[in-house]
Amino acid sequence: MTAHSHADMLPRGTLVTAAALVLFALGAVAIMRIAHVPASASPLALRAANHMVPVASRNLRFIDRADGAVLIEDADSGGTASVIAPGQQTGFIRGVMRGLARERRMHGIGNQPPFNLSLWRDGELSLTDSATGRSIELTAFGSTNRASFAVLLPQQATAS
Repeated sequence: MTAHSHADMLPRGTLVTAAALVLFALGAVAIMRIAHVPASASPLALRAANHMVPVASRNLRFIDRADGAVLIEDADSGGTASVIAPGQQTGFIRGVMRGLARERRMHGIGNQPPFNLSLWRDGELSLTDSATGRSIELTAFGSTNRASFAVLLPQQATAS
């Protein structure tokens, strides 16, 4: 039987390359920290810093019905903003709301606090959870997905 040597398991070049990558990453982080380069700001932080107000806004509640539909309620008036019927091609809205509802469940929050849908002067559209503070930039998901939420705003806001 021959002796097993761990030195033969990885080629020397692979180890040198891995060590160089680790040193490069540590060096890059150190330079960023020493130079005090600020992290890129989120749209939410930029809007707050510039005191931007939305062009249009609506507070909404998303309520699952027993028949599989989702009732979208205007939280301010109590009226119905929209109803997503079972099987309707609105998977994006359901997916976004499923993620936000999961986060609320983790924090023990129900569906009473509304979500705020806001259209900004630059055309960006965001959905903010008033209970957790989490904000989703809907424009980042493409024009079709953005449009599925934009129709929930007052009509005069989306026409401009």
